[in-house]
Amino acid sequence: MFDSFLQYLTFEKRYSLHTIEAYSNDLQQFTSFLEIENEKELLAVNHSTVRSWIVALIDAGKTNKSVNRKLASLRTYYKWLRKEGVLDHSPLAKIQGPKNEKRLPVFARENDLAIDKIGDFFTSGFEGVRDRLMFELFYQTGIRLSELIGLKESDYSNGQIKVLGKRNKERIIPISKDLSYSIQAYIHIKKSHTAQSDYLFVLTNGNKLYPTFVYRKINHYLSLATNLDKKSPHVLRHTFATHMLNRGSGLETLKDLLGHANLAATQVYTHNSFAQLTSIYSQAHPRGGHKR
Repeated sequence: MFDSFLQYLTFEKRYSLHTIEAYSNDLQQFTSFLEIENEKELLAVNHSTVRSWIVALIDAGKTNKSVNRKLASLRTYYKWLRKEGVLDHSPLAKIQGPKNEKRLPVFARENDLAIDKIGDFFTSGFEGVRDRLMFELFYQTGIRLSELIGLKESDYSNGQIKVLGKRNKERIIPISKDLSYSIQAYIHIKKSHTAQSDYLFVLTNGNKLYPTFVYRKINHYLSLATNLDKKSPHVLRHTFATHMLNRGSGLETLKDLLGHANLAATQVYTHNSFAQLTSIYSQAHPRGGHKR
């Protein structure tokens, strides 16, 4: 039954391999907790059983976010069983997960990423030019790590890049003239330093990049530029979104640029922007920084 469900996620829902592995692990953990040995026992699960699993997960130190993600896997599975006509009622119908902790996205300050400050971090050779372009694409477009790795030379055209996002959804992102020139210059250097590859970003041997490699590179350069505790490609995505809002971008526009499915995912950045507005008000208004 699980195998059919995972095939459904793969071919109908078009979930990523990472997401499918997470769903599979969550379901296996659930069946192990209940010591389920056959499908009949799995179909007999009720809401009390699910609640006991939630309690066990929290007692084991799982965060609310982690618990809710596992519940989402379980909900999707039982929803699929109903769709297939195997069940007429989901045991999760009465289940509410714990409230997620609200944590604001980590982002860098504009001054930290000023071109005249970070320019000296990168060398003039192939690797330095590639690394700088990766850094700038993350910061200037807000693309995800997986989206950057998947970029091909054909996805770039003057003034824009085509990105394949979650669930194979394409979006077009406009880029600046300077960034466009940087891509052209990099492609020219790439042709003389590596083996031929359709992918835009490659290793020195011409092979496609992998996530750990990109993470290490961005972590290194952010360490040079900022004092942030968290330093990853996603921090640059958060930084892009926050700086866009701080400079007047609308939520709908930002939603489309980031490839979010709905505004709820984009609205988290308004908290950071409000903090920026508060800071500007305190500094700029004659009475903003005075207490009565």
